[in-house]
Formats: sequence, structure tokens, C-alpha cells
Amino acid sequence: MRARIKSTTIWIAAIAMAAALMLCLTACASSSNSTAAAEPDPQEDATQPNGEFGNAVVVYFTGTGNTEKVAAYIAEDTGASTFQITPEDPYTMEDLDWTTDGSRVNREHDDESLRNVPLTTTEVPGWDSYDTVFIGYPIWWSIAAWPVDSFVSANDFTGKTVIPFCTSTSSSIGESGELLAELTGTGDWLEGHRFSQIATAEDVSQWLESL
Repeated sequence: MRARIKSTTIWIAAIAMAAALMLCLTACASSSNSTAAAEPDPQEDATQPNGEFGNAVVVYFTGTGNTEKVAAYIAEDTGASTFQITPEDPYTMEDLDWTTDGSRVNREHDDESLRNVPLTTTEVPGWDSYDTVFIGYPIWWSIAAWPVDSFVSANDFTGKTVIPFCTSTSSSIGESGELLAELTGTGDWLEGHRFSQIATAEDVSQWLESL
């Protein structure tokens, strides 16, 4: 009788141990699967920050807001950062009125010595990390608005692809991009593009796709 009880006890203990072992193995397998699922695929982050343009920044000067609008469209489409070129003495609407004799832009146009416009800063945070620089400006008398000259002269574009764009009522981009490239003497400057004052996000997207 004692032998039978002892045998039964051993059998029950063996079943309990087997069940405990199964639970342990199941828990370990579940933990392993959860860990594997949480680990990111290294290929998912293999692309560059801004896609085909690499790490890009949109640098722009705006007079009445048209260039700023296009710059925002470019940044939204490419994921680029933005940097606004800002004169220490900002232009007012009266300053920009080229139809008024003696306005600021007319004085600066007539006297080239006045075109050296001091900027609040020419230093773009993380400048060395950018592969592509979109540089935008309004067209003033067939050339880039001269505050852009101050920015370009102060920076080294070596190793960067530079893509000019401009806004104007009717003037073409002309040689404005080439003149800026000559001014800095560095960087790989591509052919620029002119946008009208009523350019849309779709216009900008189509241009970017063509590059």
C-alpha cells in the first residue's frame, strides 16, 4: 500500500515538473519573438535624410513673401531645412517700391557701393553637413537681389550641389545663378529656375521631379 502511494506521488511530481518545464519554454520563446520584433531592420534607415537631394537646406531672401512661399514648398517636398537671409536693416514695402524715385532699392541700384548689405548672420547651423543647397531670391534688375551676394560671399560651397531658384513678375532668371557662382567660386552650381509670383506647390513639385 505504501509502495503504491509512493509511486503515485512520484508520478504526480513528474507531471508537475513536465508542466513547469513546458511553461518555461513557452515563456522564453515568447520573449525571444518579442525582442526580435522590436529590433529595427537596418535597411529601413539606409536612405539619406532628404532622399535624392541628400541632406538639403533651402537658403532664401524674400522681399514681399513670394520667394519665401516657394522656399516653403521646396522644404515641404524634400524635407529640407530652411534658412532665411535677413538684412540687419530690413526692407520695408516703401524701400522695395522701385517705381518711386529715391526709394532704397533705386538708390542701391544706382550706387553699387550701397549693395553691400550687412546681414544679421551668414552662418547656417550645420552648414558643413549639407550636400545640397537650394538658394532663392527675387530678381532685381535682371540679377539676384543683392542681399544674397553678402551671403554667398561669406560662405564656402565646396562639395555642395547648389540649385538656384528665383521669383519675378516677368523677368527670367537670366545669368543670376552664374553670377552668384562666380562670386563664391566654390560649389557645383546647377541651372536655376524662375517661378512666377503665383507659383503653386504643384509647380514646385514638378520642377523638383525634373532635376
